[in-house]
Amino acid sequence: MIITSRVGETDRECIVIVREYFVAKDWTRTRTRTRTLTASDSRGRPESLIAELCLPIQTRMYAVGGISASIYANRLRAEGMGSNDQAVPFANQTYDALKQECLESGTLFEDPCFPAEPPSLGFKELAPFSAKTRDVEWMRPTELSSDPQFIVGGATRTDICQGALGDCWLLAAIASLTLNERLLHRVVPHGQSFQDEYAGIFHFQFWQFGEWVDVVIDDRLPVKDGELMFVHSAEGNEFWSALLEKAYAKLNGSYEALSGGSTTEGFEDFTGGVSEMYELQKAPKDLYRIIGKALERGSLLGCSIDITSAFDMEAVTFKKLVKGHAYSVTGLKQVNFRGDSVRLIRVRNPWGQVEWTGAWSDNSPEWDQIDPSEREDLHQKMEDGEFWMSFNEFTRQFNRLEICNLTPDALSNDALSHWNTIKFYGTWRRGSTAGGCRNNPNTFWINPQYKITLLEEDDDPEDDEVACSFLVALMQKDRRRYRRQGQDMHTIGFALYEIPEEYRGCQNVHLKKNFFLSHSSCARSETFINLREVSTRLRLPPGEYLVVPSTFESGKEADFVLRVFTEKQSETEELDDEISADLEDEEEISEDSIDDSFKSMFSQLAGEDMEISIYELRTILNRVISRHKDLKTDGFSLESCRTMVNLMDKDGSARLGLVEFQILWNKIRKWLIIFRQFDLDKSGAMSSYEMRLAVESAGFKLNNKLHQILVARYAENEMIDFDNFICCLVKLEAMFRSFQQIDKEGSGMAEMNLTEWLYLTMCG
Repeated sequence: MIITSRVGETDRECIVIVREYFVAKDWTRTRTRTRTLTASDSRGRPESLIAELCLPIQTRMYAVGGISASIYANRLRAEGMGSNDQAVPFANQTYDALKQECLESGTLFEDPCFPAEPPSLGFKELAPFSAKTRDVEWMRPTELSSDPQFIVGGATRTDICQGALGDCWLLAAIASLTLNERLLHRVVPHGQSFQDEYAGIFHFQFWQFGEWVDVVIDDRLPVKDGELMFVHSAEGNEFWSALLEKAYAKLNGSYEALSGGSTTEGFEDFTGGVSEMYELQKAPKDLYRIIGKALERGSLLGCSIDITSAFDMEAVTFKKLVKGHAYSVTGLKQVNFRGDSVRLIRVRNPWGQVEWTGAWSDNSPEWDQIDPSEREDLHQKMEDGEFWMSFNEFTRQFNRLEICNLTPDALSNDALSHWNTIKFYGTWRRGSTAGGCRNNPNTFWINPQYKITLLEEDDDPEDDEVACSFLVALMQKDRRRYRRQGQDMHTIGFALYEIPEEYRGCQNVHLKKNFFLSHSSCARSETFINLREVSTRLRLPPGEYLVVPSTFESGKEADFVLRVFTEKQSETEELDDEISADLEDEEEISEDSIDDSFKSMFSQLAGEDMEISIYELRTILNRVISRHKDLKTDGFSLESCRTMVNLMDKDGSARLGLVEFQILWNKIRKWLIIFRQFDLDKSGAMSSYEMRLAVESAGFKLNNKLHQILVARYAENEMIDFDNFICCLVKLEAMFRSFQQIDKEGSGMAEMNLTEWLYLTMCG
C-alpha cells in the first residue's frame, strides 16, 4: 500500500494516511554494474549473468562517468537527445542495427539484457523455482499461432486482456492509449510485423524521467499450459499488447516489478505528460473549468469509483456504473433545461457497454426537455459505451478524477491551447543538497532552489481574481530499481516562497538559512507522499516565487525531475550561487620580516638545503596541530601536503622555502579562525552544511554541484575535520589561481591544449 505523510507548516511529525491498495511490495532489480554487453558478447556466457550486466544507460554514456557523465548528458539533451524523435537506446541497444544483424545472419534475435530465463519473471512470487513459475516455457508468437499478427484492425480495448499479473493499472493506461492513435504510435512505432523482414525483434518507446527511451526486446513470451501467462488479446493471434508489456517489464527489471502501481504513472510513461489527481468529494470549486481547459488542451482524463474490498472490484452499481474500473472523460456541455443552465459531462466506458442508466443517460426523459437540434448534436458525437450525466451527479457518483496534461510535442492539433513547460534535473545528496523538509530548519536551505516568474494572469472572463495558474510536478527517479535492496520510494514534496523585493531579478543567489527562518511558504504540495511523483495545481498573483523540492527526512539521496507547467508566459530558472573566488593578492613577505622563532623552527626541520619537502611539511603541520586539542583531526596526509606544496611552490622544485612556508602558514592560521567560527557546536569538526558557509566565508562561492563534490571528497559521515577543511581550501585556491593565470583576459573562459591540461590536473 502507499502511505501518505501530510506535513503542516509547523508539524513535528508525520501523520500517516493509507491512500491506495497495491498488490506487490517488491519491484525490480537493482543497478549494480556499469558495463554494457551486446548480443555478440553472449557467446559462452550464462544468460543470467549477461542479464545482470546489461543495464539501462544512455547512448554513448557508458564510456564516461561521474561529473563527466552529467556534463555530457546535458550536452546531449541540448542537442535533442531524449526527445520522442531521438529516443535514447535503452541499455545501448539500437533496434535498426540489431535487426539488420539478425537479417544478415539469418537468426532470430535473442535479447541478452532480458533473457528468456526465470529472473526475468520476478524475484518473489514469480521468483525462480516458485510455484507460479514452475513449468513456464518461453515461446515466440510464430510457435503459438499459425498466423501471428502484430496489430489486427487497429489497437483496441479487446487487445488488452489481463493475465496472471497485478498490473491492471498499466493495462488501464494502455487502454486509454488506444483511444488516441497518434499517442499510441509514439509508444508503438509503425512498421513492425511478423511478416515483413521478421527477425524476432521488436521495440517500443517510453518516457522515463524527462526523456524518451527506446526499448528493444525479443518476442519470446512466457507461456504456461499452452497459454500466455500475462497480457493477451481476445483474438488470440494479436501480440502487440503482450510485447508492449514485455518491453515495459524489461524497463523495470522484471514482470513482477509491474505488480502494483498507479494509472497516472502509466499515463506519464506513455505520453511524457504530467498528471494531477482530484478527490471528487473534496473537489475545488473551479473543477468544471479545470476539466474544460484540460479537454481543450487534448489532455487524457480518467475517472473511477473506489472499492472498499476485493469483492467490490468491477461490481456494478444500481445505475450501471462499475466500481474499481477506469472510465474516460471525453466532453463537457452546458444545455438549457426547463429555463435553467445545466452542466453535463460525457463519460466513456472502455468496455463499450454497461452504461449509466440515471438522469441524462441515452434514453432518459431529460433529453425531451431540450432543443431537438441540440439533443441530436450531442447524441451524434457519442460512441458505444459513452454517456452523458449531470456534472453534479458525476461528482457524487465517482470518487476520483485523474488528468494527464500533455506536453506541446504530444499535441497534433495546432489549434489546441497548451501548457508552457520546462523541466530541471536535480539531485539530493547527503550532506550537500538533501536538506529534508521545513521540519529541518538547519538544513532545509541546502535543498536545490528554483525560481518561477509568473508574468501574465489568466484570461478567464468568469474569474475576477488576478492570478496565474500553473502546475508543479516533482518526480523521484529510478526508485523501483532499489526495492530489491529493501529500499522504497522516498516521501517527497515541495514548498513555494514569495521572493522578497531585495532578491527579485537575482539569479546567482542561493537563499540561506535565515531567509527560511523568517519567511513562511505561500503554497506547497498538498502532501509529502511516497509516490513516484507529487504534483499540485496552484494559482498565485504575478510575481517571482521560489520552489524548494525536498524529501521529508534530511539526508535521503535520490535524483529527481522538477517540471513546471504554466498557462501563460513565465520564466523558470535554477537559483544557484555563481562560482567565484575573492582571492587576496599574494603577500609580499621578505625573509627579514619573518619572526626569528619561526625561522628557528623552520631551520630545524628544513635541514641544510633550507627547503621543506612534502614529508617534512607533514611532520611540521601534524606537530603544530597536535597542540590544538579542540580540533578533531587524524593528521595531514601526504596528499594534502602535496597539494599545499603545489599551491605555494613558485620554482617547480616541489619544496617550500622559508618565505613560501610563511605565506602558507599565514593562510592556515586565517582558515583556522574561520573553522572555529563555523564549528557552531564546538565539536572540533564541522557538519557539511557548516562547511558550506565556512567555504563562502573564506571567499569561495560555489554552486550545488561543487558542494556535492566537496562533501563527497572531504567529508566522512557528513563531518569535516580540520585537516580536510584546510586541504579543501588549499585545493580551491590552487585551482582558482591556475584558472586565472590561463584566463588572462578575465573572460571566464580558459583555453588549453592536452599537455597543459595534464600538467594542471596531474600536478594539482
